[in-house]
Amino acid sequence: MTTVTPDTQPALSPRALLKKLQADFPVFRDCQPLAIGIDKQLQARLPDIERKVLRVALGIHTNSLRYLKAMEKATVRFDLDGNHADEVSDAHRNHASEAVRERLKKEAEKRKAQRAAEAAERQREEKLGQLLAKFGRQG
Repeated sequence: MTTVTPDTQPALSPRALLKKLQADFPVFRDCQPLAIGIDKQLQARLPDIERKVLRVALGIHTNSLRYLKAMEKATVRFDLDGNHADEVSDAHRNHASEAVRERLKKEAEKRKAQRAAEAAERQREEKLGQLLAKFGRQG
């Protein structure tokens, strides 16, 4: 059994940390483009956070469809206090657009494959029903 003292808090999961960041910093909650090096700002303010957990949480956030869509149109990045930090480069905007396009394409392909599988299953069931009607025992 682990004893939790004020000095030794249990490590947060990346998703729990992301929820904390969204609660504490409007820049996360509002999905604004993050300043480059925001991880260093976060480590300075939250020194108890494990670096690996922070990196994973940031990855979840910055790869979310909502964040990528915000990056597509963004011109400015923001620091933890919501101040303008630096410009969003064309390369970063283009990367975000490409990532959104790929994600939506994959989702559409997945839905199409699922519909095809469902149609094949309905056709199989219909065929089995026909065979049963033709060859099944009748009373």
